[in-house]
Amino acid sequence: MSHNPIVLMAQLRSALGEQRYSAMVIHNYCVNAESFLRYLAQERIALEAVTPQHVADYLGAAMQWFRERHGHEPGPRWQSIPRAGIHAMLKLALPQWPPEPTHLSPAEIMCRRVCEEFAEWQRVERGLAPKSIIDLMWEVRFFLSWRIARGAADIGSLSIEEIDAYFAERASKLRRRSIKDTAQRLRALVRFLHTKGYIATDIAPQIISPVMYAYEAIPAALSREAINATLATARKDVSPLGLRDYAILQLLATYGVRAGEIMQLRLDDIDWRADALRIRHSKTHAQTLLPLTAPVGEALLDYLRRGRPKTDCREVFLRVRAPYQPLRTLYSEVRRRLEAAGVKPEGKCGPHTFRHARAVSLLRASVPRKVIGDILGHRSYDATIPYLKLATEDLRAIALDIPGQEARA
Repeated sequence: MSHNPIVLMAQLRSALGEQRYSAMVIHNYCVNAESFLRYLAQERIALEAVTPQHVADYLGAAMQWFRERHGHEPGPRWQSIPRAGIHAMLKLALPQWPPEPTHLSPAEIMCRRVCEEFAEWQRVERGLAPKSIIDLMWEVRFFLSWRIARGAADIGSLSIEEIDAYFAERASKLRRRSIKDTAQRLRALVRFLHTKGYIATDIAPQIISPVMYAYEAIPAALSREAINATLATARKDVSPLGLRDYAILQLLATYGVRAGEIMQLRLDDIDWRADALRIRHSKTHAQTLLPLTAPVGEALLDYLRRGRPKTDCREVFLRVRAPYQPLRTLYSEVRRRLEAAGVKPEGKCGPHTFRHARAVSLLRASVPRKVIGDILGHRSYDATIPYLKLATEDLRAIALDIPGQEARA
């Protein structure tokens, strides 16, 4: 990659154009990137030596120039515009941006080493799925960073008192299920540290978590009325964003698929001639062929024709703004549409509430649990039991007279 400013700007314009950025965005990105390069030349800083602090210093200076030119403060998010252009240029020009920290304390070096070894141990020795390892490692990194921030330098000094203090800070922000998950992850870390000789005593048995009873929690599910209201409200939005979100909601409401299964849906998973839809189940890695219903098919067609960006990406659902990449989450999209419809679910309000609602509707229609499990992509027969509990909850509101029973005096 050339570091000649003229050539670099040409390369940046080309790269942004390939990512389908608008002409105005490309212009703004390049103007700010060129200004940053002039700043580096003035300060005699080589492009290869740029750090996040240099970018922060430049943005501070740019805000001062703005005040002097316009006589007032810029908007609260003004820095995001030049920062985006600068970062796009740096990612294009440098092997890695942002760069790895060059000055790490011994405790930080040990933390990284432990995390790398623990992740590999979970993958090789325990055979955990990549998603499970990601969830596990987030908690581990958070905990070890918390220790370092409190001044703990040696992993060998880890004590149950530290873990208790960590839980005291975390527990107020967590539900019982999350507290239990946190305890399990820390127990796994402590056992690993003891097995590998980092700590002398196995304190894992002293990490106590809440007792969770089988099917204790009742999943949140939307009513049919709430789903219809959400679909009706979303359908009124004919913007690219509205067309995309409406198609996503139709998939959620009709099939009860997981959010991850929608995000990884590809163009070749839709068989228009056979009116079929292939779902790749994210947990079991199995595939299910479902009938493509008319409402879902129409919603997908509207989005593909009038809402989806022109790109070589094969995933169906993409960001509405460049860079046009596959979606990474559906939570904010679903929550936004529920709020617009005035729907306020009890408990969680993400995509899974549609999945629960679909399972409940099938159970109430007397569909066999095995068939429901196949539709939802469950790995085991028992995975449907929590939905059965939810489906029977509404019976508690009905007072039934038992034949042959009379009130006793």
